[in-house]
Amino acid sequence: MNNPLIRFSISITLLLCVTFTAHIMVLNLKNLSLFENKIVLSYTINVALAIGIFALLFFLKERYKTQLGFLFMVGSALKFAVFFIVFQPIYKQDGEVSSLEFLAFFIPYTLCLIFETFSLSKLLNKLD
Repeated sequence: MNNPLIRFSISITLLLCVTFTAHIMVLNLKNLSLFENKIVLSYTINVALAIGIFALLFFLKERYKTQLGFLFMVGSALKFAVFFIVFQPIYKQDGEVSSLEFLAFFIPYTLCLIFETFSLSKLLNKLD
């Protein structure tokens, strides 16, 4: 498993599966609805976007070495756009975004962002 793209994809998927399980367990312990707030969609979209952005940067790393930071920021903007297009209208249907709705999106988003940043920095440090 020397391919960084495969290693990243497996690692982030496992990380988010473990986090999702913990998230659901906490909701269950607090007797809250488990699958409301588009939690499954949120985890799925965040993992897919992280893998897609990492893959894009992985394949462009030689050709656009000096612009990879900018391309990463564009990927982050894409994630925000997905939130505002897909999730915010659903969450704002009742006029406010509850803390459970916020956490359903923010937990996977933050973990993906941190893991993606860490993995990309390792990848970029290997470039000459």
